[in-house]
Amino acid sequence: MGMLLPRIYPILDRSFIPDSERAVFLYRLGKSMADAGVTLLEYRDKDSTDAEVLADAVVLRKAMPPGQVKLILDDRVDVALAADFDGVHVDAGDLPVGDARILVGGNGIVGTSAGTEQGLREALKAPADYISFGPVFPTTTKQTTSRPMGVAGVRRFREIAGRNAVLVAAAGITLRTAPEVLDAGANVVAVAAAVFRTADPAAEFRRWTLELGEA
Repeated sequence: MGMLLPRIYPILDRSFIPDSERAVFLYRLGKSMADAGVTLLEYRDKDSTDAEVLADAVVLRKAMPPGQVKLILDDRVDVALAADFDGVHVDAGDLPVGDARILVGGNGIVGTSAGTEQGLREALKAPADYISFGPVFPTTTKQTTSRPMGVAGVRRFREIAGRNAVLVAAAGITLRTAPEVLDAGANVVAVAAAVFRTADPAAEFRRWTLELGEA
């Protein structure tokens, strides 16, 4: 580990995108986010077919070109490669981290998740660039049965992970709570609804950047 990630990690969930004029909406959203200074974004779609996810991914790649924005796809390594994404995020039940690393190569980004202390210890052994963990606070965006760990849980995860691991705190984090999550030991805060369920996601991202900084 040791990859430098921006302090704010936007996760664009499929549920934020309307079915009507989907490609047009997605292109405009992606371009506005890139113009707002987004340099890393994950696209997450748990339910659509590979073909549907690929269609969305291709639009995002056009709106957020390589060299300007690094794009990560949730779960589907083959689709990520086909769409020229920069990496993948794989959870338990997906392709193993080691296999994902082989497929994306040494220069690609591979992230994984941990919801428990034991899960974190296992993830630290894997060839992942970062470990996402949570839920930190209650969330409605991502399906989970785990209890929120709170700021104390963030501190505990940092203690276990040591200084060098890149930890991305996720779920339920708002602009008000983000500073204490970062102070507790997270390198990065992942945000989904807090940015993409606002009237102007690009403007909201800029607000987060002004409050938290870029790195």
